Amino acid sequence: MGNPADFDPLTLANRRYGRDELRTLPDFNATLATQLSHRSVRAFTPEPLADGTLELLLAAAQSAPSSSNLQVWSAVAVRQPARKARLAALANHQTQIVEAPLLLVFLADLSRLHRIGAAQGEPLVGADYLDTALMGFIDAALAAQNVVTAAESLGLGTVYIGALRNRPEEVAAELGLPLHVAPAFGLVVGHPDPARPTAVKPRLPQRAVLHHEQYSSGPEAAAVAEYDDLIQHFQATQALPQQAWSRQAVARLRGPESLSGRHRLREALAQLGFPLI
Repeated sequence: MGNPADFDPLTLANRRYGRDELRTLPDFNATLATQLSHRSVRAFTPEPLADGTLELLLAAAQSAPSSSNLQVWSAVAVRQPARKARLAALANHQTQIVEAPLLLVFLADLSRLHRIGAAQGEPLVGADYLDTALMGFIDAALAAQNVVTAAESLGLGTVYIGALRNRPEEVAAELGLPLHVAPAFGLVVGHPDPARPTAVKPRLPQRAVLHHEQYSSGPEAAAVAEYDDLIQHFQATQALPQQAWSRQAVARLRGPESLSGRHRLREALAQLGFPLI
C-alpha cells in the first residue's frame, strides 16, 4: 500500500489526482497524510482485530458531528462467519465481507427517539418527515467516515458496502432491526492483505467539483475528459478493465435496471417505518 511517511507532503497530496493538481501546501500533518492515502481495500488477511479496536473505532464514530445532537444512527458489529456470509450474499456476494474480521452495518435509527418519546407520552410526528430520515443517513455517514480515518490511522483497511441497500428488508431481518431503523451501508474493517495491494484511485480535478461564489460548469467538460484519461491509466496499472469514468457513471445511472434493486428504496423505507412525508 505504501507508507504515507515515504512520500513528501506535496507528492502525497497530488497522488490523489494522478497529476500535479496542488502547487503549494500551507501546512501538513499525520491526519492529512492518513486521509490523502485512503484507498478501498477489498482483500484482507484472516488476522483478528486487536482487543478494544471495535470500541475505539466506535468512540471515533461518536466523535463525529450530529445534527441537533439527536444522534439518530446506530451500528451493528457483525463478526460471526455465518451471518457475514448471509449478508455477503445479499450484497452481490462481495467476498471482502467474508474475508475481513469485522463488518459494521451503519443504520439510520429513529427507533431510539420513538421509544424515548413513547416513554414521555409524546408521539414523534416530526420523525416521519423526509428531513429527519435524511438526518439519520447523514449522521450515519459522518460517523462512518470517522471510523475510516481512525481505522486507517491504525494501519487497518476499510471499504464501504453500499450494496446492502440492494435488499434492505432482508438485511433488516437478518440484523433483527426494529421499525424505524434502516440499513444505510456496511463498512468492512480488517488487516489489508499485503499480497493483494491496492493503490490510491485518482479523483476528478478540483475544477470539476470546486466552485467559487456561484456554481459554474464551464471547466467541467475539459476536466472530465482529462479524468477519463487518468482513470483509464489507473485501471491499466491495476490490471482492471479500461473504461472511461464518464461512460461508467452514465451506465451506472442509465435506468432502474442498473440500480441493482435500489430503484425501490422508497418502498423499502416505507416498509421499515420511514414514511418520508
